[in-house]
Amino acid sequence: MKVLIVEDEPKTADYLERGLREQGYVVDVARDGLDGKHMALEYEYDVIVLDVMLPGTDGFSVLHALREHRQTPVIMLTARDRVDDRVRGLREGADDYLVKPFSFLELVARLQALTRRSRGQEAMQLRIADLQIDLLARKAWRNGQRLDLTAKEFALLAALARRKGEILSKTTIAELVWDVNFDSDTNVVEVAVKRLRSKLDDPFKPTLLHTVRGMGYVLEVRDEQSEDA
Repeated sequence: MKVLIVEDEPKTADYLERGLREQGYVVDVARDGLDGKHMALEYEYDVIVLDVMLPGTDGFSVLHALREHRQTPVIMLTARDRVDDRVRGLREGADDYLVKPFSFLELVARLQALTRRSRGQEAMQLRIADLQIDLLARKAWRNGQRLDLTAKEFALLAALARRKGEILSKTTIAELVWDVNFDSDTNVVEVAVKRLRSKLDDPFKPTLLHTVRGMGYVLEVRDEQSEDA
């Protein structure tokens, strides 16, 4: 799941970024309203965590600009004594709100609830051949056996599974699994794919994760095993 945090308070932003990454989320952070609006409109996110009080332009302006183009779920962060902000945010298109200070576990639960509502519960369960993936629980099974995946390995598998049959370039994978500032000249993607393949395919048949030379990687069932690499 890819999350955008728009928060100018450094401690809060760093805490949320670190915590969500540890939970397996792909996280981008904008430190002011202008950057937040640009990123929300430029890139695709599963959910946006949006503070009301921001430098540059406030959260309501970011929300208004977003709702003119997209319906990405938004959780707004408001101060405890600003009831009017919460009412206004909900009226202008926010999907949920949290009052500062808030519990991190509550934020995670609300992120999951918003994802269920926006995608539907069925969409959170993916199946390809004998591979089963639970996106919310961040668990995967092959032939009924639980796969022991790291957070990044699961994020990579989920990105490929959501686009099964589609060839994803290294740059696309880097953006989906890491962040928009990822250095695609490194071999991190190849290393991650190799590690995922050792757990996903090496102990099982048929092979599901395929390399398409010069183009990228694809997760699919093939009638004939014709790996390009």
